[in-house]
Amino acid sequence: MAWLNRLKNGLQWLGLYMWLLSGTIILTINASWLYYFNVQWQHLGRLVNLSTGRLMVNYYQLLAYLNFPWVSKLKMSDFTDSTSALVHFADVKNLFLLDYAVFLITCVTTYYLWHRLKRDRQLWRFVLPMQTALWVPPLIAATMAVNFDQFFIFFHKVLFRNADWLFDPLFDRIIIVLPDTFFLQCFVLAFVILEWSFAYYLSVGKQALKDLT
Repeated sequence: MAWLNRLKNGLQWLGLYMWLLSGTIILTINASWLYYFNVQWQHLGRLVNLSTGRLMVNYYQLLAYLNFPWVSKLKMSDFTDSTSALVHFADVKNLFLLDYAVFLITCVTTYYLWHRLKRDRQLWRFVLPMQTALWVPPLIAATMAVNFDQFFIFFHKVLFRNADWLFDPLFDRIIIVLPDTFFLQCFVLAFVILEWSFAYYLSVGKQALKDLT
């Protein structure tokens, strides 16, 4: 049964990575403060003749639809959406809910991994995996920095099965107040959170090594 133990161990480590990634996504998609900063900085409300407060109300309505399973219909006070836009937001909602499910499931596997390593005084095992993982966000960020538009298009083609994410501002005015620069900042925020998470677990591993000597 050694193979079963190896499989279980591998799944727990994979669960740790998925927990960190899904948690990072949750923190990023709910960073309404970042959107508020963009509303103020880019004067987004003026583009659609809305006050900052009114625009934020609409943004919170969008977030409520995307985040909560019991909100079954997207209704924003000052924006209407085409059929393709509604399909796209429904697809995004499904991805959000999938991310929450992954986070909750991997909370359990990560707990058991941490508990086992701490019990066996093997927290030092975090060192190598986290040292390796630390390189991933900078590499992706470097790729993104070369041509964000192409990266953004590739990102959508990977996640979505259709082209409904290509909004027409004449019919879907919401896209006017969701500029590319905001999404770029969301990616940067996610990279920072993920990099910090890897660095934290690396520090735990290094401290555990010191405690053994």
